[in-house]
Amino acid sequence: MKQKTRYSILIAIAALTISSASCKKTAEKSDDSIPEVSVAKAVQDSVVIYHTYPGILKANNMVPLVGRVDGYLKGKYYEDGQFVEKGQLLFSIDDTEYRDQVNQAEAALSSAISSRDYAEQQYSAMQKALKSDAVSVMEVNKAKSTLEQAEASIKTARAQLETARKQLSYCSIRAPYSGHVSAPTMSVGAYVSGAGSPVVLANLYEDATMFAEFYIDDKSMQKILLGKESDKIDLDSIPLYFEQDIKGNYIAKLSYISPEVDQSTGTLTLRANVDNHNGRLQDGMYVSINLPSESDPKAILVKDASIATDQLGKYIYAVSDSNKVVYTPIQAGSVVRDSMRIVTDGVKPGTRYVDKALLKVRNGMQIKPIETK
Repeated sequence: MKQKTRYSILIAIAALTISSASCKKTAEKSDDSIPEVSVAKAVQDSVVIYHTYPGILKANNMVPLVGRVDGYLKGKYYEDGQFVEKGQLLFSIDDTEYRDQVNQAEAALSSAISSRDYAEQQYSAMQKALKSDAVSVMEVNKAKSTLEQAEASIKTARAQLETARKQLSYCSIRAPYSGHVSAPTMSVGAYVSGAGSPVVLANLYEDATMFAEFYIDDKSMQKILLGKESDKIDLDSIPLYFEQDIKGNYIAKLSYISPEVDQSTGTLTLRANVDNHNGRLQDGMYVSINLPSESDPKAILVKDASIATDQLGKYIYAVSDSNKVVYTPIQAGSVVRDSMRIVTDGVKPGTRYVDKALLKVRNGMQIKPIETK
């Protein structure tokens, strides 16, 4: 009987051991099935909020290069689109006719000077002869009149020579400043009829420095100016973005605010200067101006990549104290610091949320949170 009781006790202990091991194994298996998920905390910080405005990029200066005389286009001395230096010769027009006019004007001036010199000698001689009564007063006055006419002729000849030289200078079209020059509107050998009305041969763009022109409503502008006065908004460092794939960062400085509001649109014209440091910016490009508009000293921020959208709007997956995923609708504001978004409702500072692999979690799911910064 005692032997049978001993066997029963051993069997019970073995069964209890097996049961305990099985439960432990089941618990371990259950813990292993809970996924590890990356989570972050909503932070509160002072931020500057940017608003984006569309604009057009323009060269600092643009001038048409024109032919102002008549003649055949003799030469073109640049490659289309080339950067040229101030004073560089770009076009020449046949100047044979205008050189002849200069020569004729020089000859006319020389003749007028000779006539004046002769008339001056004659007048001087007449004055001496008048003292000895060799000539009459009338003859002296006539000599004086002749001298005055000769001096007037010199002035006319000099003016004609200046005009002829200016016309000759128009035969050489040079760059008034350094910049990029467009393709010509006329081919070499074509006849330029520029004497009556100037003919545009090309355009020169002074584009080492450019400006982005855009428009903003006057109420928003007043808020920005108030922020600038309190040193919370920096209008000297305005980020620019382009539709074209242009490498490099472009930062503009606000340089102009129109003194009047357009009554038809209620907007002000603004310009922001930008350095064309690599020469890739071109006149007429579309540009987005990321204008600092206001500051928020207590903004709540979450990673923009953690925000999803459904039919009800934007939401995040918050994580409860018991490490369960909670579907949380939010009101989202602007993106700041490239990857963070302001949340205006639905999240408090310190709220934990899923910041990666959103498709792998669902509402109410148990997770092992792995906190990231």
